Amino acid sequence: MLQVRHSDSRGKANHGWLDSKHSFSFGHYHDPEHVGFGPLLVINEDKVMGGQGFGTHGHRDMEIISYVLSGALEHKDSMGTGSVLHYGDVQRMSAGTGVRHSEFNGDRTEQVHFLQIWIQPNQLGIPPSYEEKNFTPESKKGKLALIASNDGRDGSVLIHQNAEIYASIMAEGDSLKHALQPGRISYVHLIRGAVTVNGVHLKAGDALKITDEALVTLEQAEDAELLVFDLPK
Repeated sequence: MLQVRHSDSRGKANHGWLDSKHSFSFGHYHDPEHVGFGPLLVINEDKVMGGQGFGTHGHRDMEIISYVLSGALEHKDSMGTGSVLHYGDVQRMSAGTGVRHSEFNGDRTEQVHFLQIWIQPNQLGIPPSYEEKNFTPESKKGKLALIASNDGRDGSVLIHQNAEIYASIMAEGDSLKHALQPGRISYVHLIRGAVTVNGVHLKAGDALKITDEALVTLEQAEDAELLVFDLPK
């Protein structure tokens, strides 16, 4: 079964300093057709104006992944972690028993553009923790690069859920396949460009929910960057 999530149907929130698009119900936006997909609860595409950001706030029992697309994302948290993330950086914060953090645009003039992803963990009440890795464009070109997994293999960040996230940059002529084990589902989110997934054409910001399929097939790419989620039902 295939279900398209068109970019222009996503929830929208524009606060002046923040322009956000929500793939799933979030905050004041609620769509009963899109309340998570398996343990994947949130994909927010956020653009934050220079010198602005999210003030200190709290989370618990959530795996929060940030995938930076451009600009400088400055992070500080109650664990004492502080860093500035750029394109190619992937940040994982396991909120566990509770953590407070802030996220700001580290550049006073240019906007920061990133995806914020929330995945429900399969372990509750764990100590909070933080991790970040850089994935170069070369590591993603023409392949599915594992960027997050439940065992941290292949240099991926470790998440506390039986889930995997792959990133890819596909040029014209590239074709990729990802096998799904029985009982698994997939969510493909197209960041930029165009690509055909299991016969469905997607453009930037679109996504495809995939259930009861054995294979994710990516082809007919046009300057595409995308994420593939391999998830339990």
